[in-house]
Formats: sequence, structure tokens, C-alpha cells
Amino acid sequence: MAKRRRLETPSTADINRIEQEFRSETFERPAIGRGIAPIAQVVAESASLMTAESAETRTARAKADADAARLKLAEERGLLISEIPLDQIDEAAMVRDRMVVGEEEMQELRLSIAAHGLRLPIEVFEIDSLDGQKARFGLLSGFRRLEAMRALRDLSQSEKYNTIPALIRPRSDSDEAFVAMVEENEVRQELSHFERGRIAVIAANQGAFANTDDAVAKLFATASKAKRSKVRSFALIFEELGDMLSYPEALTERRGLRISAALRNGGESQIRDALSTRACADAEEEWALIEPVLHLIEEGPSPERRVGRPKSKPARLLPDLTAHTTSGILLRVTEDRGSYVIRLDGEGLNADVIQRMLAELVQF
Repeated sequence: MAKRRRLETPSTADINRIEQEFRSETFERPAIGRGIAPIAQVVAESASLMTAESAETRTARAKADADAARLKLAEERGLLISEIPLDQIDEAAMVRDRMVVGEEEMQELRLSIAAHGLRLPIEVFEIDSLDGQKARFGLLSGFRRLEAMRALRDLSQSEKYNTIPALIRPRSDSDEAFVAMVEENEVRQELSHFERGRIAVIAANQGAFANTDDAVAKLFATASKAKRSKVRSFALIFEELGDMLSYPEALTERRGLRISAALRNGGESQIRDALSTRACADAEEEWALIEPVLHLIEEGPSPERRVGRPKSKPARLLPDLTAHTTSGILLRVTEDRGSYVIRLDGEGLNADVIQRMLAELVQF
């Protein structure tokens, strides 16, 4: 049986000795630690070991954060200039409004870039590239600058012409892209009358606008009413004679308005017959073919000069050609002098509904 050891109460001398040994093995805590909780003591000691950050350092860090935020915002808005390889740009991603670029002005531009560099960046937008396709950007504005840079690259074989400064604009709807392109060319080098009408028709046909009138109204929103009327006249020339005219961009305003008036009077076939007689060497020779036809049409009877009252049948409602849309709009079809007229009635009828109906009808 193990012998139990008897516990004895330590003497005062023993207690003093133990306390001195404990203090010799423990670091002296600073005065700040007396009378506070252990976790607070640890935090205070950690803070005392850290080097205080100067006011200049905090200001510099705040400025760097603000600059980074502004840089990101500028990039999102397409305000930063990037160097883009020429081979990654597709100038045909959009139908161009500019039809003809003169060799003389292109030569001047090439010489200017070679001497002073490209001072104004082009504008592009990102496109979805197909497999094996190099192009990553579609050209929005700067067609002549892009072509001049490509010509300089091919002539000089210099690496400095392999890329071009460009602003990468955010992807936008097609109508906004067409408006931006027209505005850029109108400001820098005014479009011809025919080019204005042509781009309005093409933009409408590509679905960017409801119809040609809508395209003219939005593409040339800042123009006067008279100027928009002239654009519509040249748009009619492009629609009915665009495939026959060899020098349409040379048409003056007066000549174009005469042609559009003749087209409205039913002279399309006569003008086409005249243009098909022979190929023309220049714009004046082409006009010489058209002008005699215009004289015949202008001197002939017009709808306003016809004598007598036209015979007409009263409009009649066709009972088997009425219908209701799902939104409750009533469609009535009437016959008026051999033509059919669709009449719309209903509380839900508004401009937006009519525009959507027209968009569906033009598909037929």
C-alpha cells in the first residue's frame, strides 16, 4: 500500500520564492495593460506594434481608387482610345452611306497621315466573330481613314501601320448605329443628296427603321422639314432607278427633284427605257438621256390637269373582310375605286399598335 504524502502549508518564504521565479519567466506588460480584459490587452499590443499610415499615403490611395473607377467608366462608355490591328476590323459590317471616295482626297489623306500620323481615331463596335474569322470589330465611322492606313501599310510594309487608333463604342441598336454614321459624315464631309436617300432606304430595308419615312425622320432629325422632303425624293429615285443610274451621286438637287416628280407621275418605265439604250461615259451624258423624257412627262397631262370629274364607285364595306384582333381592335376592309382600304377602330388603337401592324404587313 502506497504511503500517502502529507500536505504542508507553504511558508511565507516559499510563497515569496515562487512569486519571484514566476516574474522572472514572464515579460513585463506595459502599463496600458493593467486592469483591462486579456483580449483588449492583445488588441492594444497589436495596435502599438503597427506603424501609423500617413495622411499623404491615405490621400494617394483614395486618388488611385477614384482614377480606377473613372477609367472603368470611360472604357464602358467607349471613351478610351485603343490600338486595333487593321485585320480585325470589318468595314462591311454596316452598309456605308458614302458611295464614292475620290482618289484625290484619298491621296491627300494618305500624305497627311504619313507626315503627321492619324490625328483622329476611327470608331468601331464589337461583333460576334465566326470560326476562323479574324474580324472582331465592325466599322462605325472612319472608312476613309481606315482605307488610307491600309494603303500605307501595303505600300510601306511598315509595322507602324499595322494598327489604327480606335474608340470601341458600346454595342448599340442598329438604328443608333446608322444615325451615328450619318452624323459623322454629315459633319466631316457632307453627303450627296442621293447618298442621303440611299442610306435611308437601305436602313429601312435592313429593319433598323419601320419604313423609309421613319428612317428619314430619325436619320435626319435635326434637318429642316424641307431638307427631309428632298431626302425622301432622292430615296424614291434610289428605290425605282438605283439599279439603272451609273452616276446618281452627281445628280444636283434641281435635277433630282425633277426626276422624283416624274416618277410620282408614273414615268418610271419611260426613264428606264431611256437609260437602257446605251452605256454613258459620264454624268452629263446620262442626264442627256433622261432630260427629254422628263420634258415629255412634264408637258403631258398630270392628275391635277385632267378635265372632267373622275368616275368613281362609292366605297362599300366588304362583309366577309372584317375581323377582330386579339386586343379587341376591329379591322374593316372597304373597296374604293378599285383599291382596298383597311380601317381600324377600337379603344386600344394607338401609334405603337399601328406601327407594329405595319411591320407585320410589310412582310407580305
